[in-house]
Amino acid sequence: QVQLVESGGGLVQAGGSLRLSCAASGRTFSSYAMGWFRQASGKERLFVAAISRYGASTYYQDSVKGRFTISRDNAKNTVYLQMNSLKPEDTAVYYCAARRGVAEQAQYEYNYWGQGTQVTVSS
Repeated sequence: QVQLVESGGGLVQAGGSLRLSCAASGRTFSSYAMGWFRQASGKERLFVAAISRYGASTYYQDSVKGRFTISRDNAKNTVYLQMNSLKPEDTAVYYCAARRGVAEQAQYEYNYWGQGTQVTVSS
């Protein structure tokens, strides 16, 4: 069982930056691939980024490539999403998720989810 708690969301102007954090409980964090997803108001939840268990491999949605960076610190049981050059269309609730094994982009592959953190980008 893994419990996930996101933080770092907020209101930022277009072009600005935010860093989201997701802290995981438990002693086996390195057993889990981690992902970030987002859900804009009235829309479906979509994949943003994922990272393998030890950080060797990362994956991104095309619209965030070059602007967002996913990373993890297994000693701190934490995964991060650095978001730069933010755009109004990045506005959403951001969720982190965990799954045992390899990183995946499909949300149904993830077993554990955080409660989400709101990111709002003003124009």
